Amino acid sequence: MRRADFSYPLPAELIARHPLPERAASRLLALDGANGALRDLMFRDLAALLRAGDLLVLNDTRVLPARLRGRKASGGSCEILLERILEERRILAQARASKAFRPGAEIQLPGGARAVVIARHDDLLEFELDRAALPYFELQGSMPLPPYIDREADGTDRERYQTVYAAEPGAVAAPTAGLHFDEPTFARLAQAGIAIARLTLHVGAGTFQPLRVDEVDAHRMHAERFRVPHETVEAIGAACRRGGRVVAVGTTVVRSLEAAAAGGALAAGSGETDIFIQPGHRFRVVDALLTNFHLPESTLLILVAAFAGRERVLAAYHHAIAGRYRFFSYGDAMFVTPDPAVLAARKAQP
Repeated sequence: MRRADFSYPLPAELIARHPLPERAASRLLALDGANGALRDLMFRDLAALLRAGDLLVLNDTRVLPARLRGRKASGGSCEILLERILEERRILAQARASKAFRPGAEIQLPGGARAVVIARHDDLLEFELDRAALPYFELQGSMPLPPYIDREADGTDRERYQTVYAAEPGAVAAPTAGLHFDEPTFARLAQAGIAIARLTLHVGAGTFQPLRVDEVDAHRMHAERFRVPHETVEAIGAACRRGGRVVAVGTTVVRSLEAAAAGGALAAGSGETDIFIQPGHRFRVVDALLTNFHLPESTLLILVAAFAGRERVLAAYHHAIAGRYRFFSYGDAMFVTPDPAVLAARKAQP
């Protein structure tokens, strides 16, 4: 397949550049992957789409204030976007400046901090700071809003570009499907008999990188760190035994679970995954997906198309555009059930 097969025209005014006043006030488009049927709902209707015994799996990563502006020794300005913390004072980051950085180059950062370029790793630079990286970014960094939001982060984004259940620091982009949840929503789900489990995938900045090759098969994913706890594997096994569905809240949860089941059986553990889920993938764990609307020609849109069928997903996107849904990170949501043909003959059992 070609990347153009996953393109669609989006009016710029449908890109949500600010969150709604209430998290759960978003709209929700339900897509039946078996027949393509669509239903226009509100996010508060989520419980009605689920069944007692279903299991929602959340990504509890916490977004770091990962963006810093600095100044090179030459006086030129630069920007650092943290990708991950390697050691207490060493980081891997994207860096932008008028001229390329060389090993040994020094950068002055806010608050009197200093960073030195240690090495280049493909498109990323390794820096050493003169102080512990995590508390420094928490204090001085700004939230790394996606480029399509096209504005500076403000104080509101510190709260709203973060799920209410965020716990494990390490992401530089939000698992955006989770941004719609608030405590009243969780209370309604509990009352409806919906169980909750958690895992962690630290979303990297590469999630916003478009495909740079025409042939989808030629794309290589960036690696992201993930952890699937033993308790979550047990919860998934219990849901399967009682006939409940495993509902992934976001594409990051899908990637984590499918990577953890790549050997045939779902296994607890941690590591890195560069799994690229595209049409033809046989899903072993996930039965339904809650997700936002994704960029044209993106790996995230390709994942959703792999789950519910390319034609049906693109038809749903055209329906959403005609209905003036809000798109991308701060936008509205979709609830997607699969094309039965993509499910594995035997689900991965813990």
